[in-house]
Amino acid sequence: MAGPLDGVRILDMSAVGMGPMATQMLGDMGADVIKVEPPEGDVFRHVTPQRHPGMSHAHLNLNRNKRSAVIDAKTEAGRRQLVALLEEADVFVSNMRAPALRRLGLDHASLAGRFPRLIHCVCYGYSERGPYAGRPAIDDTIQAVSGLAWLQGGAGGQAPRYVNSVVADKVVALYVANAIACALYARERTGAGQAVEVPMFECMVAFLAPEHLAGRTFVPPEGPAGYARLLNEYRRPFATRDGYLSVVPYTDAQWRRFFALAGDPGMADDPRYRTARDRSRHFPELYRYVEDTLRTRTTAQWLDALATADIPFAPVNAFDDLLRDPHLAAIGFWRECDHPTEGRLRQAGIPVHFGATPGDIRRHAPNLGEHTDEVLRG
Repeated sequence: MAGPLDGVRILDMSAVGMGPMATQMLGDMGADVIKVEPPEGDVFRHVTPQRHPGMSHAHLNLNRNKRSAVIDAKTEAGRRQLVALLEEADVFVSNMRAPALRRLGLDHASLAGRFPRLIHCVCYGYSERGPYAGRPAIDDTIQAVSGLAWLQGGAGGQAPRYVNSVVADKVVALYVANAIACALYARERTGAGQAVEVPMFECMVAFLAPEHLAGRTFVPPEGPAGYARLLNEYRRPFATRDGYLSVVPYTDAQWRRFFALAGDPGMADDPRYRTARDRSRHFPELYRYVEDTLRTRTTAQWLDALATADIPFAPVNAFDDLLRDPHLAAIGFWRECDHPTEGRLRQAGIPVHFGATPGDIRRHAPNLGEHTDEVLRG
């Protein structure tokens, strides 16, 4: 069965993490993605670990279901080749900054007249509509400017710090993939393509705002920014007698059951903890109580008790634990394949399941320029 985007062709001039993750997701759903690379290749090809030069773990995990064509967009011949490829493309994706695209004649204004059905999607640090237009940006700088680094540390009185993941790149990749899917649907109704701008700064602020705008939601304010439950100093995996667990009673009923497990059922009637509104004013002492309680039993004892009580819990997995996780094994999440040059590989599968038009892994992550001749022959 073909994926839901079967028949859609995407010309992908993005590099590093954000754009490639978005186009890989679209490729997983059946789109034909042509990854256009400069002669030196996407910079993410060259990080370690890797078995062979230009075939890093990051490239292998971000560029399956794509074809690679080496085209030097800085040359006149390269630009002619790109325009020729756009004749058959539905979507053009780039994370080049707008001034660079304009210099190359690959901005929407330059292409729209010739390609009225083309969806022209750009993703970069800051919208061209504001004074930060054209600033360089990477994941760390967007974590800082969006407020995420402050939320991770500074909001709790500590030094600001980054999340240990390229979370801004990956969150905005979801926005990119969603925006392209929406634009394709709009084109089905109108017959016309359009320009789509997906700026990292604005997307990350929008991503963080639902809970962390908090009291600033109201005009005048009803309190400070920052959702108190997430920022309290005791929100962390809790130590048991022999390990760690994440335990988060949330509803009234779950808290009643947790107090009963802890041997303090009367706490459910304490006016500080009776309702969600009451508890929202006392998160630090509540979470400290959970921490003290979990120390009284082993991890195995708590796993049994919490599962029976239907209270949200989870073990604290290292990444190696995930490779042996029974749930992931049961659904066939981890995929192993033989790459023609890189040997046996393990990759995450496709997490979204379509009953009628499932995605699939059809192509290995390409070597640099592996499909140049094939692509340019059309």
